[in-house]
Amino acid sequence: MFLSVFDMFKIGIGPSSSHTMGPMVAAGRFLDRLRASPFHPRGLRASLHGSLAFTGVGHATDRAVILGLAGFAPESYDADSAEAALAAIQRTGRVGPPGLGDLAFDPARDLHFDYGPALPGHANGLILMATDAQGDVILQEIYYSIGGGFVVTEAELADGAANAPKAGFPYPFESAAAMLRMARESGRSIAAMKRANEVKVHGPAELDAGIARIWQVMNACIDRGLATDGVLPGGLKVRRRAKALHEALRAEHGLNLTAPHVINDWMSCYAMAVNEENAAGGQVVTAPTNGAAGVVPAVIRYWLDHVPGATVRRVDEFLLTAAAIGGLIKHNASISGAECGCQAEVGSAAAMAAAGLCAVMGGTPEQVENAAEIALEHHLGMTCDPVKGLVQVPCIERNGLGAIKAVSAASLALRGDGTHFMPLDNCIEAMRQTGLDMSEKYKETALGGLAVNVPNC
Repeated sequence: MFLSVFDMFKIGIGPSSSHTMGPMVAAGRFLDRLRASPFHPRGLRASLHGSLAFTGVGHATDRAVILGLAGFAPESYDADSAEAALAAIQRTGRVGPPGLGDLAFDPARDLHFDYGPALPGHANGLILMATDAQGDVILQEIYYSIGGGFVVTEAELADGAANAPKAGFPYPFESAAAMLRMARESGRSIAAMKRANEVKVHGPAELDAGIARIWQVMNACIDRGLATDGVLPGGLKVRRRAKALHEALRAEHGLNLTAPHVINDWMSCYAMAVNEENAAGGQVVTAPTNGAAGVVPAVIRYWLDHVPGATVRRVDEFLLTAAAIGGLIKHNASISGAECGCQAEVGSAAAMAAAGLCAVMGGTPEQVENAAEIALEHHLGMTCDPVKGLVQVPCIERNGLGAIKAVSAASLALRGDGTHFMPLDNCIEAMRQTGLDMSEKYKETALGGLAVNVPNC
């Protein structure tokens, strides 16, 4: 099994990796298939199913599909160009993806929200179609957005292509137990083993530049969030809070007037800054998803700003360790809220952040594994119940609390010697089983929990 650090940390746009980035990526893949086909399409259609239908408007899935079919991609997304393109598409009922010419696509007619049962492969399904001059379908593909911006076709999901093992890596661990065994036998850290695997694919220069870029985007997202106020889009009228919180914390800093627990407010502040940017549709990094994008960067920023001896030169060690843990969770369970609830998103993010922090604080591989397990264990059962389908309530604050749990988990692990009762592998399996048993109402459909218990105003 090989999931790259660039699979776990993708640069994209908010508000959702599974509902915004994934559908946009799926649309791009469909356009590529059309370009390689012998067909000459005259129009396009799309159908959203399961969670993509129920919370699609709140998660901007409709916008993502429209823009994806017009040729936009998450990694190169430009907000001004996107707004101009959307206005033109709404006005003309046509898209012009590069290499395919002018195609009929009227969102009001050709983009369908199917509120019936989900497609069989995954809760996040979409069907993309190309039509001829008579409106008959000449090419169709089913895609599943399986969390964290990962997309597979129906055929790929059926034959296991999404999790196919890759040969030729020096440390091909598929479980935490194997990871720890390889660490003991090699004398290497988790980050060092992960780096060796990554170099086989990317080479050292590309790897270092890519990781530096990931942190640059994460840190810039924090800074934008700390500098921006106002009301978030979507109709809930949720006010941004990170900027005011940051200003208050800075004003108090160094005055010796605050209690030690105020450090939790700093962690929440950093995380909320990211998720407010995400909710506004800004540029974020999946970590491992958009809904949980604030936890990992908040813990890194906490470490850099508040922990003596921290240095940006070791951020790569943090991210490589976090990616190794995230890859284990995705491979053996899920990082998708629509599949396993928020335990799979913020829970996974907290486990990744706890592992990364433990590593850069001098933890052994056993302590790192323990930190990840503690953080994930105490998110088990967490539902995904976004109010109005927006990635705002409870998602923004939930990232702040996920960061606090991650730091606490790392600290507890560092106080021990790495021995503990519940192995990380067993905790990951418990999360998978809990997700299977969880009612669909609590898995990113906005049909239960907080989503249906809102003020009547």
